[in-house]
Amino acid sequence: MANGWSIFIGLAVVAAMCAAAWIFSPKGENQVLWRSSLILSFVSCYLMWAITFLAQLHPLIEPRRSDLRPEYIHH
Repeated sequence: MANGWSIFIGLAVVAAMCAAAWIFSPKGENQVLWRSSLILSFVSCYLMWAITFLAQLHPLIEPRRSDLRPEYIHH
């Protein structure tokens, strides 16, 4: 499943998890702390995964073989 749709599927899953954290956070004086902590954790993990995934999907530097003879290298 390594294609461009993975980012949007992951975003939908994280959005659903954030909504669930908002709705099902324990009631009480620490409710805002629970909501903030869970949502911030979900979003941070998603961003780290998405940046890493996109960096591997479209690398900035093209890999090159260094063991080829000069006459076989095409520029």
